[in-house]
Amino acid sequence: MKYDRKKYKDSILLNLYKEILKPRMIEEKMLLLLRQGKISKWFSGIGQEAISVGLTCALQKGEYILPMHRNLGVFTARGVPFYKLFCQFQGTNSGFSKGRERSFHFGTNEFNIVGMISHLGPQMGVADGIALGDLLKKNNKVTAVFTGDGGASEGDFHESINVAAVWNLPVVFVVENNGYGLSTPSNQQFKFKNFIDKGIGYGIEAIKIDGNNLMEVYDTVNKIAESIRENPRPILLECITFRMRGHEEASGTKYVPKELMEQWALKDPLNNFEKYLIEESVLNQDIIDQYRKEIKLNIELDLEFTFNEKAIVPDTATEYKDLYAEFDNVEIKPQTTSQSEKRFVDAISDGLRQSMQKHQNLILMGQDIANYGGVFKITEGFLNEFGNERVRNTPLCESAIVGTSLGLSINGYKSMMEMQFADFVTEGFNQIVNNLAKSHWRWGQNADVVIRMPTGAGIGAGPFHSQSNEAWFFHTPGLKIVYPAFANDAKGLLCASFEDPNPIMFFEHKALYRSISGNVNDDYFTIEIGKANLIKEGSDVSIITYGFGVHWALEYLKNNANVSADLLDLRTLLPFDKNAIIETVQKTGRVIILHEDTLIGGIGAEIAAFINETCFEHLDAPVVRSASIDTPVPFAKELELNFLPQNRFEKQINELLKY
Repeated sequence: MKYDRKKYKDSILLNLYKEILKPRMIEEKMLLLLRQGKISKWFSGIGQEAISVGLTCALQKGEYILPMHRNLGVFTARGVPFYKLFCQFQGTNSGFSKGRERSFHFGTNEFNIVGMISHLGPQMGVADGIALGDLLKKNNKVTAVFTGDGGASEGDFHESINVAAVWNLPVVFVVENNGYGLSTPSNQQFKFKNFIDKGIGYGIEAIKIDGNNLMEVYDTVNKIAESIRENPRPILLECITFRMRGHEEASGTKYVPKELMEQWALKDPLNNFEKYLIEESVLNQDIIDQYRKEIKLNIELDLEFTFNEKAIVPDTATEYKDLYAEFDNVEIKPQTTSQSEKRFVDAISDGLRQSMQKHQNLILMGQDIANYGGVFKITEGFLNEFGNERVRNTPLCESAIVGTSLGLSINGYKSMMEMQFADFVTEGFNQIVNNLAKSHWRWGQNADVVIRMPTGAGIGAGPFHSQSNEAWFFHTPGLKIVYPAFANDAKGLLCASFEDPNPIMFFEHKALYRSISGNVNDDYFTIEIGKANLIKEGSDVSIITYGFGVHWALEYLKNNANVSADLLDLRTLLPFDKNAIIETVQKTGRVIILHEDTLIGGIGAEIAAFINETCFEHLDAPVVRSASIDTPVPFAKELELNFLPQNRFEKQINELLKY
């Protein structure tokens, strides 16, 4: 292996040596502890340390790095205390995630590191968001994100690089090409020879280096970073390397030819760099012994601290408390009594515009939302008012854009992403349920993100533009779900969603956009998330519903004046207003839950179970659910009408009233 120290001082070379020695010595200790049964699992990066160490030492301390589970050198080179890492590995309370995660599935803003989730690819979209934040701040920073040759087969790889290329984001996409995705060799992962061949397809620069050559990694990243700070743009950096241990220790390396292991053993990044420094008279045995003694003592003392940690005492209240970031949840009243008649769609647009005016760090993203104003024209005129930095058309890369939303939050921004149709959320599902929803619970990082979801049937749009999919997210702790039925509620709840620093799925029924209107407060105001609204009061039956179901119920009550009913509009589905539900059930004794979503697995099932468990002695009849039939949403008007519950609802409530 050939090294070129260029004009780097001895002090820099010695620091690089010490930094690459740290992860190697920690790993050797961890492998010993694994054999002794003192730790449960280990992902080894032996043989690949030069990439982590070289890159981290080349970047500035305030620049974010998004590593993976074999990048221990990123954490040690950033100065993360060993005991914090060891506590994280052992799942003790002094780790970064309070025992809720292990390995490097965490982040720390103190050290500007954001760890991975097990799905490998999503961190690349998060890097886009962090880099976008830096670009908007004009602070001349670089973000680096790691992926492997296996993980690069995922769609997130393509989406994230494509978004970064289109937006000229200052990101270094690092591919650690070690020849295997777990046990699958590269020739079964991809057809091309090198990842740098992809650069031209994205219109970006791509560079290939020897990932085992610490000096080459350090020098290359140093030059790339300096260039990107001056001229923001993404660069793909392919680092050729090899993993000398199994994917994780239990998997072994029997699938690797012996001669290949022997060949790469000769390219060990630590041993070769040490030999070079000795030849250059930069390093000698006394310095080596001094470094090893110092690092070993640090390891032993911090391990002792870790193993003396008391076992975590579970506290369910704390587990729930940490799901969401706390904030001053106080309703903001309108400053005047001025109101205007507005359609549902205009109320949403009004709330979004006023939120943009209030929150200067709010960024809007979505397909066709800029010049075109969105397919429903909600953001029409926003581009002229707020500019193209804050109102951003996106490529059709839903997963990357949801990840970007989280990255923006990490960098101090609020963001809104418009799913063009709620149906398209499947393309970003993983990012929502595994990144946005879990980040605060995992490592205290809130996701200040609102995802607007034009939803619902009744407009003859067929199975891919009409689904009611709120229940998909109802089962995901860490999210909030808002679903207004009236124009004034839509504005107040949307504004409240931007005040709330937690991830919110904001559902807007497309058929309500231009079919209903009402008096809407002209001033900025909020309605508390989590509070239902009792629209009508009665004694015969409780109708619990949301969205278009509210209007179906109102129509029924208008046509059946003899029925005395409580009509409860949930407005917020997660968390739903348990007190309001209990109060109405105890009052009437009869309950029908109405929603547009299909019956099986719908939100009505959970509410019915809640009523059964908390109000059983107050019930005079079984809880009834009225919902759409359990098929996809059909296109033809007659079939769609049969699909929806509107007509069945009348029959069901009349039967219920006979009890």
